Amino acid sequence: MEKTDNNISDRKLRLTIRVATGTMSFSVGDPQADGQIVFEEYGLNNGISTAANLREAFTKSELLQSGYKKALVLTGSPVMLLPADEEQEQDCATLYHHIYDGHHGEEILHAALPDLNAVAVFAVNKDLKLVVEDHFGDFAFVPLMQPVWTRLYHRSFSGTRRKLFAYFHEKRMEVFLFQQNRFQFSNSFDATYAHDAAYYLLYAWRQLGMDKERDEVYLAGNITHLDWLRKQLPRYVRRSFIINQNTDFNNISMAQRDDIPYDLKASYFEI
Repeated sequence: MEKTDNNISDRKLRLTIRVATGTMSFSVGDPQADGQIVFEEYGLNNGISTAANLREAFTKSELLQSGYKKALVLTGSPVMLLPADEEQEQDCATLYHHIYDGHHGEEILHAALPDLNAVAVFAVNKDLKLVVEDHFGDFAFVPLMQPVWTRLYHRSFSGTRRKLFAYFHEKRMEVFLFQQNRFQFSNSFDATYAHDAAYYLLYAWRQLGMDKERDEVYLAGNITHLDWLRKQLPRYVRRSFIINQNTDFNNISMAQRDDIPYDLKASYFEI
């Protein structure tokens, strides 16, 4: 199993490729310096594989044809989290395939999350990885959720209340809780329907023994059925909040763009 190196720090010279269910985008820039990035969403051909789409994109995309030699690839494949002190590299692939079906034949990678005392294990399509290898001399694959976890982990330190987080993307809801510098809980749920999203979120809330009056829940990302959830959650959780991306990213120009996913914005700050 290959370990990924996510320390590609020069954002001005790094192209970021985001690959998730049904979507692919390319971006480049240094928003911490001038607040700007160039962002290009690529229209996928659903009749061919993701790897074939990326290979074809190199013949069409101006960003991909601009000669960048470094790439960071954010991938939305399912993630298995392990405590850093319990990782056994030779067992990670076996455990991953036991938990997630349908990923045989894919390469199993892992990325260290030192702040969270955890290791993220995830799958990458071998053909997709080969396309990236063919075009970039320096590259890294990381889970799409990694910059989100890192950013919201730091937010969890504010105040003394326990904080449950829910991140929405591609009709999925990632629910997680930090405690004592590590994950206490992390799971992913289907969020196609509003009632399902509320049920799974409140079930996790109850399972974790959260206090209805004292503790907090934070929602971020492309929130499915936002208005409905905004009205319903206060019936069960007194302190529920929607993370404002403008203030979360210091009101820079990038933060105000609704077409750029929260996880991609966070990657320019945390990785």
